Amino acid sequence: MERRGPAGRRAILLGPGEFLATVGTFSLFDLRVTVERIEGRSTCGLVVGDYFEVTQSSHIRIPPDRHFCIYALAAILPLLPAVQRRLAADDWLEHDSLVACPDPDERVLMRIERIRERTLRTEDVT
Repeated sequence: MERRGPAGRRAILLGPGEFLATVGTFSLFDLRVTVERIEGRSTCGLVVGDYFEVTQSSHIRIPPDRHFCIYALAAILPLLPAVQRRLAADDWLEHDSLVACPDPDERVLMRIERIRERTLRTEDVT
């Protein structure tokens, strides 16, 4: 059975009167996080230019034969869902794209870039 949800969009019926979610689409950006500079000594093996990408909402892609430090990754992960979305023009994440690794001896600075906007179906990711 199909029922219309908000704004005339379809909702998935779970049972009598229970709806999982409204089916629709939304946009997210694919991202690239690149090591821009290292102001200390890299003990984790990262070098300037190393990167990973976040695609299709949640897929992390690291180039073959490369790695990414889990501590640097942990520092940047909380910001990625926000940067994947359109933000207000005056939001600080629209202007600040550098994130530092938490290791004070390494001082690895990573840049977050939006590389592609993608339209996803709600039902495919929830």
